[in-house]
Amino acid sequence: MKRTFTLPYGNSTLSFELPAGLTADLIEPDTTPAAHDPLAEVAQALEHPINDWKWPAFKSTKAIGIAVNDKTRPVPHQHLLPPLLKKLTDMGVAADKINFFVATGTHLPLGFEEFTKILPKEIVDHYHVESHNCDEIGNLFYLGVTQRQTPVYVNKRFRDMDFKIVVGNIEPHHFAGFSGGVKTAAIGLTGRQTINANHAMLRDSFATIAEYENNPLRQDIEEIGEAIGIDLAVNAVLNADKQIVKVFAGNPRAVILAGIPLSRAVCQKTVPHRYDVVIASVGGHPKDINLYQSQKALTHASLLTKDGGTVILVAACPEGSGSKPYETFMEGIQTPEQVFLKFEQEGFKVGPHKAFQIARELKRIHVILVSQMSDELVKKLLLIPEHNIVEALKRVSPAPDGLSIAIMPHATNTIPDLG
Repeated sequence: MKRTFTLPYGNSTLSFELPAGLTADLIEPDTTPAAHDPLAEVAQALEHPINDWKWPAFKSTKAIGIAVNDKTRPVPHQHLLPPLLKKLTDMGVAADKINFFVATGTHLPLGFEEFTKILPKEIVDHYHVESHNCDEIGNLFYLGVTQRQTPVYVNKRFRDMDFKIVVGNIEPHHFAGFSGGVKTAAIGLTGRQTINANHAMLRDSFATIAEYENNPLRQDIEEIGEAIGIDLAVNAVLNADKQIVKVFAGNPRAVILAGIPLSRAVCQKTVPHRYDVVIASVGGHPKDINLYQSQKALTHASLLTKDGGTVILVAACPEGSGSKPYETFMEGIQTPEQVFLKFEQEGFKVGPHKAFQIARELKRIHVILVSQMSDELVKKLLLIPEHNIVEALKRVSPAPDGLSIAIMPHATNTIPDLG
């Protein structure tokens, strides 16, 4: 048991010492070594795709589309993309045939000046890059509905590409089970109506962390990806330091099925019991860029928290809530019960769904947010504001001796296993 801890916080860290008389258990997956040469690891995956997937001949290909995640995801594009582009070039694909699509989902589209935040400058300088806008009706193509009645509207320019590639990470996701595979495009490059219908399934009990096969929301994502016609996935599994452990390339469904066991092994941690207090860092930038993203860590931390316990969520949130619709939804709301009532009255919408997810936790536990956000905004979102972890601990109880405390330095990437 330790008393001094350092947690990721934005682009830096927060260090703190537990008050006298308190100790804590560190809940962190075992260290997984990174690939010795990440560029070589990517090149190897591209040369030897899984399940004997075969590269096509590109002589007649008119255009290639590559979907990449936006600034809220720690995807190592600097390692994943150069070998991919070299492979395409070696196969005779000209640079003017390659198009990058920034998959923003319902997040705000990126401006041109932001592209270098996620892509190497030489890619931005030499290839066509554009950002998706889920509300750009004229650039959405309707593909019909899924078995679960999700209407599929996809970025038309991406849909018109002759060969479609998705690039991303395979990691735990708080309601999709795992990210990766077709999700970069099946959510990131689809319309708001599609994302709303799909994400409405997060209320299903199987729409949870590390659940894939029985997760209706995730399986709906797979069907959306099949409708779009995604040809190739290039996915990495990262360790806690955001370093590449292994890369998988090939058919998107085969890629995620191959990557999930490794992601689970990298992220899973056996936990002996639930705790009175869980101090959870989201994992630093970009995962804690705003509360919209940081909420994911709350879901993970709450699994370890006793009824009536407290999560101290450590998230810089320099961009605030990350969702104006979320803030608008919370106008005049004072209790979790009011959130549920308004949510049912207005119907499921992405943005306000964050209010619903947080309210579900607030029914059972208390949540203190240590962040850069204003106290006024934090309170509006029904959370308890604090700017110091030790001060946050003092809020738990006037006499905290005897509390069981857990520390999660990378909560978003930790799969708690309570056995």
